[in-house]
Amino acid sequence: MGGVYTEEIQKGEIMSKEKISEDMTIKEVIDTYPETAMVFMKYNVGCIGCLAASFEKVKDIATVHGIDIKALVKDLNLAVQKK
Repeated sequence: MGGVYTEEIQKGEIMSKEKISEDMTIKEVIDTYPETAMVFMKYNVGCIGCLAASFEKVKDIATVHGIDIKALVKDLNLAVQKK
């Protein structure tokens, strides 16, 4: 008996209810979920439109800005759930 869920578990991947992870690039988050721009602004992350956003991951920007990554990812996902 297969299925997407079973196949992903067999590959060692863990499914998550969160849509946004710390390993996504900032551009990927903003392009997919434009409503998250307000969350990045809340955390004073002004580089959401800069070139670095194309390759910097959410966890990278949190480190650079001294932001609690778990809080940022939680707030990003809350913004997406409000849709």
